[in-house]
Amino acid sequence: MTGTKDQELSWLRTIAGELATQTIARLEETLPWYGGMPPSRRSSVGLVAQTGISSFIQWYEDPSSTPWVASDVFGAAPRELLRSISLQETLQLIRVVVGVVEERVAPRSEQLREAVLHYSRDVAFAAADVYARAAEVRGLWDARLEALVVDSILTGESDDELPSRIAALGWHGDGEAAVLVGSADHNYDIDQFRRIARHHGADVLIGLQGNRLVLVIGRITSPRIDGNSAFEPIPFLELATLLSSGFGPGPLVLGPSVDTLVEASRSARAALAGVAVARSWRHAPRPVFADDLLPERALAGDGLARRTLIEQIYDPLMNHSGELLETLWCYLDNGRSLEATARELFVHPNTVRYRLKKVSEVIGWNATGAREALILQSALIAGSIANQGQRKVSARV
Repeated sequence: MTGTKDQELSWLRTIAGELATQTIARLEETLPWYGGMPPSRRSSVGLVAQTGISSFIQWYEDPSSTPWVASDVFGAAPRELLRSISLQETLQLIRVVVGVVEERVAPRSEQLREAVLHYSRDVAFAAADVYARAAEVRGLWDARLEALVVDSILTGESDDELPSRIAALGWHGDGEAAVLVGSADHNYDIDQFRRIARHHGADVLIGLQGNRLVLVIGRITSPRIDGNSAFEPIPFLELATLLSSGFGPGPLVLGPSVDTLVEASRSARAALAGVAVARSWRHAPRPVFADDLLPERALAGDGLARRTLIEQIYDPLMNHSGELLETLWCYLDNGRSLEATARELFVHPNTVRYRLKKVSEVIGWNATGAREALILQSALIAGSIANQGQRKVSARV
């Protein structure tokens, strides 16, 4: 029996070159992706195929070396292989190699036929192991890179490398962005966050800082590769509501939307400031807009909140009409009473109604609601203080 095996080994070594040539020819005939590769990558894949043949001969000589020899098939050009072809294509490659070897070798003896079957199984498992380890390493690297990107957004210390880091993560959210901040549930599901976001035309970056969970949400505006547009974009607040089940108890604050992910630090600052003061609003919804917490944030010393109050409410009213600004002041000072405001201004109550409606059209806030009235009054106070400071500076000059 030993003599027979030695003869078969000698014969296998003799036809090794022939098998390699046939394998390359079969790859070109049966696998379109192989023929479409650049020459250098095609050479790397061909080298792996040839190594598979020579490795089979070594394995047949010493079957006990199976785990190491099978893995050596992918040691010939591991980086080129993983960059060039997917796991599915690798299995197609193995099928072609095994098919060529089986056609040429198996008819010679039953022993060789069984050897081909056993070796093809070992090589397939080796391929799966190589890609699994590569995926694990990639996953760890992506997690570290994602954490770095989220940290850069939170701190506002973004640099020229941020767009390239975002691209390296395979980020699809190329449209508007917003930041959602809340507490972390011990069993939060990252994949669930991503599935919900993708289903509604968005992508997410996820960061965990202590017990605080941060989601950076971005709109997907470019067409999907598969051409499927089954998802339907929804407002950020509605999407935040869908994502809220993955957060722990406590406040959940959504920062204002910005045009691009690179500008998301402004949304993050607002969301973080909102989380710090959200409990001071007894009936705050969950999630809540950071800009709905502008009074609390301003009282807590948030400069961004004061500027937002002035820029979005006080300045537009001042620039539009002093009459509207005065009417709003009077209305709020008189406890939101139309009759009292009308008496102070010497106008009809319907005139007050008209002006308040005009105020809402100009700034988008309705003074007749209790919560919005608080926001508007905070804006008037902040704007008045800032305006007095500017007048003092002008007077000194």
